[in-house]
Amino acid sequence: MPMLDAFIPEGALDPDAEKKLLSRLTDLLLEHEGADPTNEAVRSIAWVFLHRPQVYVAGSEADAPRYRFICSVPEGQYDDSRREAVTAAMTAALAEAEGGAFPHPEARVWVFTNEIPDGRWGALGQVVRLPDIVGFVAGDRGREDAQRRLAERRRAEAAAVLEAAREPAVA
Repeated sequence: MPMLDAFIPEGALDPDAEKKLLSRLTDLLLEHEGADPTNEAVRSIAWVFLHRPQVYVAGSEADAPRYRFICSVPEGQYDDSRREAVTAAMTAALAEAEGGAFPHPEARVWVFTNEIPDGRWGALGQVVRLPDIVGFVAGDRGREDAQRRLAERRRAEAAAVLEAAREPAVA
């Protein structure tokens, strides 16, 4: 259930290129979340919110478009390698959409990959947890996998806290 806030200045991209980009970004989010982007149930809960910012750099209007993509996924969907991969893929997709119209697109794209803590998603007027979301998409087996993934994440986090507590303080 990824959500994407795409901040793209008005007129920065050709309208057709922008539509293709937003579709591609949806696919990338789903792929890097571990979901099948061709699954219609999955696609139905992958939303993109397009924002039209006016961007200033150092107090002056930007000389080339700047982009910001804020990816939000349920806790347990990302690890460091997935974060790096989705950031690189989204940056490359934006560069392709610009088609060389401006130099150095990689320097003008920011990607933020946020995991929303379990129990903090709200939909259908209620709290929706990762096992509920995955269960919607993949049935009972998916629900069980999501519960296992969250339990493993909790154990790893607890182990890291314990390990940090054992480390001697550096003066």
